[in-house]
Amino acid sequence: MAKTKIAVMVSGGGTNLQALMDQEKAGNIPSGEIDLVIASNDKAYALQRAAKYNKKTAVIKRKDYADQDAFDAAIVKTLRDNGIEMVILAGYLSILGQGVISAYKDRIINIHPSLIPSFCGKGFYGLKVHEAALAKGVKVTGATVHFVNEIPDGGKIILQKAVEVEDGDTPEVLQRRVMEQAEWILLPKAAEMVAHQIQEEKRHESERIS
Repeated sequence: MAKTKIAVMVSGGGTNLQALMDQEKAGNIPSGEIDLVIASNDKAYALQRAAKYNKKTAVIKRKDYADQDAFDAAIVKTLRDNGIEMVILAGYLSILGQGVISAYKDRIINIHPSLIPSFCGKGFYGLKVHEAALAKGVKVTGATVHFVNEIPDGGKIILQKAVEVEDGDTPEVLQRRVMEQAEWILLPKAAEMVAHQIQEEKRHESERIS
């Protein structure tokens, strides 16, 4: 059975993309292959990371499109032109509209740097999540991989991992620990789970047809 073709969508440094590519190279995502990296801007360092691994790349900027529907249509066209079956949002900061979400229902996953339902939803991204966790005084935070639906951070949870908050943590220090102890571990695991599930669906479909 052919591997599930995966696109990773990025906006910045691409540390989660790096974790995915490293785990793919190590053979830990056997059901899938990262076939395309889409950036929301051409300055994203993630594009350089992708180039080092000989991954195809594309840049699709929200400001180049008149409205959300046109932006969504451009993303879906790029995904379909490349035969993409699954999408991973890895620090992707543009909002995906209904056009993309419905085209890839239950096939788009996202990593969020907290234990959903805490510190999530509209406005919670990047350092803001860790600032909010520290302001609240929580003793445990973590990361969550979930399916993407029309509600920000509202889709079904796939995996979660807890991370201790330590005395003297700054948002930056906590962000790094959550990445190292949770995000970079969870995202490749979830990628394999969903890629395998898609493979199984394809297998059942081909058996049904034959």
